[in-house]
Amino acid sequence: MRVAVLDLGTNTFHLLIAESDGAGGWQYLTKNKIYVKLAEEGIHRIGEAAFGRALDALRIFKSEMDAAGVLPSRIRALGTAALRTADNAPDLVEQAAAITGVRPETIPGEREAELIHKGVRQAVPFPDHRVLIMDIGGGSVEFIIADRDKVYWQQSFPVGVAVLRQAFHHSDPITADEIQHVENYLETALADLWRALGNFPSPTLVGASGTFDVIDLFLLDAAEKPELYGIIPVEDFYPLYQKLVESTMAGRRAMPKMPDERVEMVVVAVVLIRKVLQKARIGDIYTSTYAMKEGMLTELLDLFDEKNQYP
Repeated sequence: MRVAVLDLGTNTFHLLIAESDGAGGWQYLTKNKIYVKLAEEGIHRIGEAAFGRALDALRIFKSEMDAAGVLPSRIRALGTAALRTADNAPDLVEQAAAITGVRPETIPGEREAELIHKGVRQAVPFPDHRVLIMDIGGGSVEFIIADRDKVYWQQSFPVGVAVLRQAFHHSDPITADEIQHVENYLETALADLWRALGNFPSPTLVGASGTFDVIDLFLLDAAEKPELYGIIPVEDFYPLYQKLVESTMAGRRAMPKMPDERVEMVVVAVVLIRKVLQKARIGDIYTSTYAMKEGMLTELLDLFDEKNQYP
């Protein structure tokens, strides 16, 4: 059985095409990601150029799904922060449905967090204590306090890196005052998270894909780390943080390990991560290759397996 998952995020559109391995897992047939930057002109309206990039990405995905022989009944498409927020998002949803044959479902942040947990637990060997899972998107950031089997608390916050960059990062390099403004804003904006951590202390941070993939690239040896996760002592993060916040846009673009698509937003992302590390008193960081899209894939395959139906 072949299925496809489309994760229509604020910065990135992802496509996964996979088939069940018959043992509760899957094999990838196609993985693709296209950076569409829906919020480059603000989270409340998708600009004309970004709208066009989104449609172009969906046409590519449609061709790949057709080539793999995935039926429309086996496709799920979920939209996150930008599709929740932008006033012209309904138009994008309509055109996405016309292109792909599947209408994207715009999901609330809490549902996004649930799927992130389902994805991360497929990749990361959870420690014996609670962890704080963090998924940084362009429009929102999801936090989940959980162990492998139970979610204790979860919430989505509209503090994604596209939002933070537009609001605070105006200098090149970022200034100390701008960093302080970001931190002051997060102190208030993430008040519910700070309270939850008081109730459910979680000394390990699990970062799901995105910026955490960049941290992996800089701090871990790809030849030695496990395929689906990494473990980073928290003290190793801070020299990388300093290097990035002191860098210019051109300097980051020249860094051999820096993906081009992360150059603009990685600085506010590491400022956000540092704030969480300090407030949560994190001792170590796990990085997860899997996130929401893998949670979606798990649910989709489980649904068909439980019903013994392969439409």
